[in-house]
Amino acid sequence: MEWFSFLRDEILPALLKGFRVSILLIVPSAVFGLCVGIVVGAARVYGNRFVAALANAFVTIFRGVPLVVQLFIWYFGLPYFGIYFSPFVASVLGFTLCSGAYQSEYIRGALLSIKKGQMLAAQALGFSRIQTIVSVIMPQALRRALPGSGNEIIYLIKYSSLAYMITCIELTGEAKILASHTFRYTEVFLAVGTVYLIIVSFASRILEYLENRFRIPGFER
Repeated sequence: MEWFSFLRDEILPALLKGFRVSILLIVPSAVFGLCVGIVVGAARVYGNRFVAALANAFVTIFRGVPLVVQLFIWYFGLPYFGIYFSPFVASVLGFTLCSGAYQSEYIRGALLSIKKGQMLAAQALGFSRIQTIVSVIMPQALRRALPGSGNEIIYLIKYSSLAYMITCIELTGEAKILASHTFRYTEVFLAVGTVYLIIVSFASRILEYLENRFRIPGFER
């Protein structure tokens, strides 16, 4: 009974508060990260030498530097140059850019899988290069990249827990505070792990539905 009352009176209110913040971090980071991935992936495949080099440098940096270091730079480093972000904005920025770098890999691979003849055929019909990429190539590439992009969103859900490192108190941050006050680390973090498992399972179901809904006939992962 004591454990259930602790769960009801202490754990659940704290985790619900942190859950709201986590969702507010994850959703825009996933959306903006995918947008960044689309732009960077397209630049790597279809950009000129200079643009492709910039895009590749972006991916190298944001995939190579640990995410927690990136968060520290956005929150603790930029004030040195007079630039200040709130913990929430710094977290979303860090998650977006890191996720975008990984998403660009999936988009790039999907774009390269599209036959070059489609570009030539569209241009023969009067489409410009940009119109062909946006209207013909990219929709197909996004469908092919969906499994990999969905996997990156799952990772994003889990590494959103790093936000508390820069004082953005989300689900893990609330759990850390509660556990340090009550010294009941096992119960608190078992509850947190369960919440993350539920979020990931729910997101996986949605992504699985989207994969089946938009799967290209004859194209297997």
